[in-house]
Amino acid sequence: MARKIVIIGAHAAGTDAASAARKTDRHAEITLITDQDVAGYSPCGIPFVIGGHIPSFEDLIVFPPSYYRMMKLDLRLKTKAKKIDVENKTVEIEGKEGKTEVLEYDSLILATGAYPFVPPIRGRDKKGVYTLRTLEDGRIVNKALEKAKSAVVIGAGLIGLEAAVSFVERGLKTTVVELLPQVLPAMLDRDMARLVQKHLEEEGINIITDSGVDEILGDDHVSGVSVAGEEIPADLVIVATGVRPNVQLARDAGIEIGETGGIKTNMRMETSVKDVYAAGDCAESVNMITKRPMASQLGTTAVRQGKVAGVNAAGGYAVFLGCLGSAVTKLLNLEIGVTGLTEYAAGRFGIETVVGSITSKTRADYYPGGKSIRVKIVVDKDTERIIGGQIIGGEAVTQRINALSFAIQKQMTIRELAKADTCYAPPVNETWEPMVLAAEVAIRKL
Repeated sequence: MARKIVIIGAHAAGTDAASAARKTDRHAEITLITDQDVAGYSPCGIPFVIGGHIPSFEDLIVFPPSYYRMMKLDLRLKTKAKKIDVENKTVEIEGKEGKTEVLEYDSLILATGAYPFVPPIRGRDKKGVYTLRTLEDGRIVNKALEKAKSAVVIGAGLIGLEAAVSFVERGLKTTVVELLPQVLPAMLDRDMARLVQKHLEEEGINIITDSGVDEILGDDHVSGVSVAGEEIPADLVIVATGVRPNVQLARDAGIEIGETGGIKTNMRMETSVKDVYAAGDCAESVNMITKRPMASQLGTTAVRQGKVAGVNAAGGYAVFLGCLGSAVTKLLNLEIGVTGLTEYAAGRFGIETVVGSITSKTRADYYPGGKSIRVKIVVDKDTERIIGGQIIGGEAVTQRINALSFAIQKQMTIRELAKADTCYAPPVNETWEPMVLAAEVAIRKL
């Protein structure tokens, strides 16, 4: 008998799980369910379509319908999973015309993703207030931009800032409002966040920190927002205050939810119920450094977890070793990257740290076109191990963050990094690698 695998969710985690399951078991019957009308697209690209860097939303579809056919995957679009029965191993689904069907499974993978969290701000249901999560959201916002002159983005996390940048690129007067005292509060420490904020302000984005939106103003349609007693005009408001894991289906089925609000899994991405796996934004991860649960809602985490869940659901064996929250973005001319713990996060986990920070150049001083780069490395004072890195610069940030991520995963000490054999040529780097210089600063403090 062919193994029956049902996957709920057909984006990064779901599609990668299906593909890994197919490679593990050539004969399995694999069914993917999504309530959206498109599967396998990259939501990370939405702000870059709006900003005009990518021609169309269609370009974000990574897995076209032909891919699912080639991999012999039964993809059901506009189909909602209503109920999971873990005793009888069935999923009740509701298809296009509201007709229901019961699917049997041997293995089930939950890749239900996350939904945008909208705080209870007065006036949040007015026309012109949007979230930016799905392809459909992207299209609606893109259409609204044709008439808009000004925008307010609530939330200065990654999505909020990427959206704000895309609006400025489209010529809108844009304001970002953040409740916490800094931009990118989950990613960066205050000293690094200040540099990002300064850069964005120089490029014309108005940023208000330490303030919440009291009310979204306007009659039927939004006309502005009220922040700290001040009115800011806006034809368009984006709420980018983070996402919450979609776990209702799992909770109703009696599957255990972890302390971060995501579905609790083991290293094989198996949930508390046998033969049920979870991957992506709906699942909890483990932080490699603290060994504590964390919510890592990143595309990179989703595809890695999806692959592990898919292999195991199809009878193979794979493990997911956890994450460091490595992330990077580009805002106008600035690349911003992070891996591991910030100073602030390390402090919350009771880890005493020393920090090495340095500002350097991305090319030899005498070579034209070099850009400034700021490297900050966080070190555990007791073990002298590297536990975090933050880099901001005009270029060459991503691979440095990757290098620091490798260093953390291999439990490298700061003294080992200071002796690293790095490369140099005038058009691409300084003789002294900036990460090595930052390491030396940290060592002096030890």
